[in-house]
Amino acid sequence: MMPDMATMSSIAGYWDAAARRFDRGADHGLREPRGRTAWAHRLRAWLPEAPADVLDLGCGTGSLTRLLVEQGHRPLGIDLSPKMIAHARARLAGTGAEVVIGDAGKPPVGRRKFDAVLARHLLWTQPEPQAALRRWARLARRGGRLVLIEGRWNAPPGAVPYAERAEATPWAHGVEPAVLREALTGLVSDLRIEPLDDPALWGWETDDERYAVIATV
Repeated sequence: MMPDMATMSSIAGYWDAAARRFDRGADHGLREPRGRTAWAHRLRAWLPEAPADVLDLGCGTGSLTRLLVEQGHRPLGIDLSPKMIAHARARLAGTGAEVVIGDAGKPPVGRRKFDAVLARHLLWTQPEPQAALRRWARLARRGGRLVLIEGRWNAPPGAVPYAERAEATPWAHGVEPAVLREALTGLVSDLRIEPLDDPALWGWETDDERYAVIATV
């Protein structure tokens, strides 16, 4: 079922409210050199050689977008939250990087194509994650990369939806690698899954499952 405008407004409002404190998370703000270095190393390994056109979906405050710029890529960041985008624009000021407000599940990019499509912890927010995956794959140039940073979270008993009507998101607590692999069948090739259990990436020792899917479209 497609989300209605009220649901999307509720979700955008949730992330607007989170924007001011979002970068306090070590894995969000990437303020510590150790974390920035860990993410930069993986982006270099996952993405095509720079300069590449990279679509950064659910870019939030632009921490990964900034790393993409520093590595010589040409990123376009998309996020549903106007306040997240405001923070991203401040972070990227003077770099020439483009960030826009929009639904990352249905990216407002027209006929543009990209060398790589990148999404970090975005599928759990999607009311129709498999439809989103199909759209994302179509936005990559032939031979381009699809990079999905995902996980399966340890949700506490009785956890409530993160925003009004967000309980309609089928992967609300993340997605197992095997399920995501199956959802990508026919869309990609050369798919590999890389565990992301390095504490430097998150700022702490994790006890849930975190991984990246790197595939060719």
